Amino acid sequence: MFLRRLFRFLSKDIAMDLGTANTLLYTRAHGIVVNEPSVVALDANTGKILAVGAAAKEYIGRTPRSIRAVRPMKDGVIADFDVTRAMISYFVQKAISGLRLVRPSMAICIPTGITQVEKRAVIDSAMLAGAVDISMIEEPMAAAIGADLPIHEPLGNLVLDIGGGTSEVAVITLSGVANSQSVRVAGDTMNLAVQRFMRDAFRMEVGDNTAENVKKIIGAAVPMPNAPILEVSGKDMVRGCPRVVKVTEAHIREALREPVQAILEVVLRALEKTPPELAADIYRNGMLMAGGGSLLKGLDQYISRETRLKVFVDKDPLTTVLRGTARAMLDRETYRSVFIN
Repeated sequence: MFLRRLFRFLSKDIAMDLGTANTLLYTRAHGIVVNEPSVVALDANTGKILAVGAAAKEYIGRTPRSIRAVRPMKDGVIADFDVTRAMISYFVQKAISGLRLVRPSMAICIPTGITQVEKRAVIDSAMLAGAVDISMIEEPMAAAIGADLPIHEPLGNLVLDIGGGTSEVAVITLSGVANSQSVRVAGDTMNLAVQRFMRDAFRMEVGDNTAENVKKIIGAAVPMPNAPILEVSGKDMVRGCPRVVKVTEAHIREALREPVQAILEVVLRALEKTPPELAADIYRNGMLMAGGGSLLKGLDQYISRETRLKVFVDKDPLTTVLRGTARAMLDRETYRSVFIN
């Protein structure tokens, strides 16, 4: 009895959204305790970690040769195992307030369709970071739970989750995924598209953080009246000097045309493979959008126009997946069937 109580005291439930762009952690006692970029700054010579999360993101594009700013997640999966393990360990210790004796149980959301090797890498990195037990849930399912969709009922629920590395579409019914499609086009792809457009149209290089800010401020999928004209700073590719140009919403809408079209096409593929009865439910109920990419202005309108579906963005799309993962973790009896091996 004493040992059981001691174990319960020293254990802690943590839900984690390990994303390409951001990592979020939730604890039973305090709710969301970590919401930071998935970035680690390293000493290039020794490999020593210098900064993690928001502090490390400030290093991107500004580091001397002795420092590397690394994003260890790519396209929704682990690209650098050792750095990911160190990043998870840092965030877990932050979540449990540095209590070294605590060995948390973790519920982690993962992309649909990842390989067993990729899944094993997530498990191993979390275990080496201190987790004692790990459960996994697919991201679109977590998004559906986080948005309070009726996943247990015999109804078709359509979910589009646009993260940093992947866009995933899933049809969910009776606590399972009836059909899913994904494409490795998402928020990061949009940032790269902005950088490419600036090179081609203005012969100017801009950094990752600048491209992301431009996307957030004037990026759109449909024309946006009264959008501001933005002054963007970068490096002239011809002269090599600093330069400022004025960029409009129409410029960035053109830059984002291809990734936006790719996201629409993955939605259309999912609809094409959906059985008629579930398709009828989706037509009546519409589609949920979640993830940071769903915040692109007018993207919901564009997809609605092209699919003739009602499209609604979750109230807080950056945390939808984490909220669903946490809810399933805290009520395992109700959501037992949504966890995967």
